[in-house]
Amino acid sequence: MLATAALGVPKAVAAGRDSAPDVTGDRFDLADTGARLIHEKTLHHETVMQSFAFDELHGHIYALQVIPSGVQLPGESRTYSHTERHDAGDLCLNRLSMHGEVLGRMYLKGFGHGTAISVDSSRSSWGGAVTLWVECDANPVSGFGRAIGRFPYAENTVLHSADRRVTVYRPHPGSTANCAALDLNNRRLLLRHGLPGRRRYALYNLDAFTAGVFWPLIDFAQPGMDLGLPFQGMTLDGDYAYQLMGAGRDANSSAEPDNTVLLHCIDLSTGAVVQEHKSRAGLGLTHREPEGLAVLHGPQAGEPQLCMGFASGPEGGRKFSLYGLPVL
Repeated sequence: MLATAALGVPKAVAAGRDSAPDVTGDRFDLADTGARLIHEKTLHHETVMQSFAFDELHGHIYALQVIPSGVQLPGESRTYSHTERHDAGDLCLNRLSMHGEVLGRMYLKGFGHGTAISVDSSRSSWGGAVTLWVECDANPVSGFGRAIGRFPYAENTVLHSADRRVTVYRPHPGSTANCAALDLNNRRLLLRHGLPGRRRYALYNLDAFTAGVFWPLIDFAQPGMDLGLPFQGMTLDGDYAYQLMGAGRDANSSAEPDNTVLLHCIDLSTGAVVQEHKSRAGLGLTHREPEGLAVLHGPQAGEPQLCMGFASGPEGGRKFSLYGLPVL
């Protein structure tokens, strides 16, 4: 089900960009209730969508989820529980249409929690292949990634975090909870990483980072860590970063209490929060757990949108929905 602000097959905004133009980006209206773009679709498995990203060149969405109980992949001697998959960092990577229909999948073993995913399908990347950026090298204690991995999408395959096809980046050795967001228009990468007792963001030139040069343009403490809300995603657009926080509510309740979904807009020239808002997007969803954040630049109609993901439905039968917030 698509609303009037529906997703279309977008134009190739990132194609052919080999050098960074002047930094541009949009401020989005975090106070808007959001236009429903995709309503309660199912991924390949009925576990929660962890994060998502748009491939604007080919008109696809990529989404991550933890593998559920009872799945035995090629090369495995037995099935594993959902908890074992979570702790090992085993993920299912879904390839979707812009309407949310599952088109394909691959499996990622030992990568992480899937807190964020980014897609680079620009013609300057891997000779035109779709490249994914995901946390990798899962910490066996927590299941969260200790590095960032870059790899080409390969349908119906199982990829291990230590596979030679994965290019691994460790800008902060010894860190955990790593995840990255790309801004292809401006050739920038935003990294989140965790050290004992703290979480930080760092902004990099994408091409320098890809070459292994880890000189941040700015490095600052992640805001909102004192609120006690789970971190659920981030994205990057020009001079602004956006982060999503919140937990799901009881699936039997649609009431507002204890279902805070908090958005922050961060000015990347200073690291300061310029807007904070408790979002009412998707308020009628059962469970309503925020999961993932991404910017959609080029739908056939309308302006760029800041897109929020939500999980809904009962445990063992989760659905996902996307809502889009307009520019200010």
